[in-house]
Amino acid sequence: MGSSIREQILNLLLKQGEATISGEEISRQLQCSRTAIWKHINELRKEGYQIEARPKSGYRLVYRPDRVAPEELKPFLQTKWVGQKVRYKRSVDSTQPLAHDWAKEGIEEGSLVITEEQIAGRGRMGRAWHSPPHSGIWMSLILRPPIPLAQASQLTLLTSVAITRAIRKETGLNVTIKWPNDLLIDGKKTCGILTELRGEQDQVHYVVQGIGINVNVTDSVWPEELKEIATSLAIEAGRTFERPPLIASILGEIEALYEGYLNHGFQPIRILWEEYAGMLGKTITARTAGGMVKGIATGLAESGALLVETGKGTEAVFSSDIQI
Repeated sequence: MGSSIREQILNLLLKQGEATISGEEISRQLQCSRTAIWKHINELRKEGYQIEARPKSGYRLVYRPDRVAPEELKPFLQTKWVGQKVRYKRSVDSTQPLAHDWAKEGIEEGSLVITEEQIAGRGRMGRAWHSPPHSGIWMSLILRPPIPLAQASQLTLLTSVAITRAIRKETGLNVTIKWPNDLLIDGKKTCGILTELRGEQDQVHYVVQGIGINVNVTDSVWPEELKEIATSLAIEAGRTFERPPLIASILGEIEALYEGYLNHGFQPIRILWEEYAGMLGKTITARTAGGMVKGIATGLAESGALLVETGKGTEAVFSSDIQI
């Protein structure tokens, strides 16, 4: 209940702009005591909000910190169910295990774990993911798709399309997709997707999709080995971006594509993925469990596997590291 009142107080202050709103008016609108309002305003101040209190006049929001807490996200969110329930932490080792725990408790589909900082963020194949505070989007989304285990990898491709569409719309940057789970700008990684699931007897119980996006990360915070291969939206655009509207846009795209996927299958996602892929028509090398596959990337199979034209014909690559 507390966070809900805090969200509503913040929304009222935001709507006022430069004007003040009295404690009495807030109390009337939210139907809670003046003491409760004072308590929640102090909590907002602890989170970095500067709220001016003028005698006989009321409260005014002077400064708003860059946060991805629910009270910042909700005003932008236009989804029906994705992101409507949020678990927010200032700092975590990784959002993935928290989302797994929540999913095992039976939380509904579309619930989101989000943080300002990951101390031990991880990517595909156990790699570390550098997640500095207040500079990116570090979140895990819980889905419960009624699909067989064999189709679960399609969700990574769906999410990569959704994020690409949102970033292009919100920033104008030419983001492209690299199979299976990376988004690139001019060959440098700006986003990674980690799909983990639990299931049995060929049925998915739940999926946790970890999404890491370098939004306002600067070169100065990265280890040297990342500077040549990673970038951020701010570096590429030459300006910073508000994270809550971008998150809301991403969640909206995921909801729309996911509902379409459940109703119409993978084919529409495949068409969109091939439109946004920056690697089709290029020579790639895939390191698979069965050895190296070298050839020209031509598209996606219905399963979501990458199709590679080699000297011996077309080969489907299901899981590998790709070099372009």
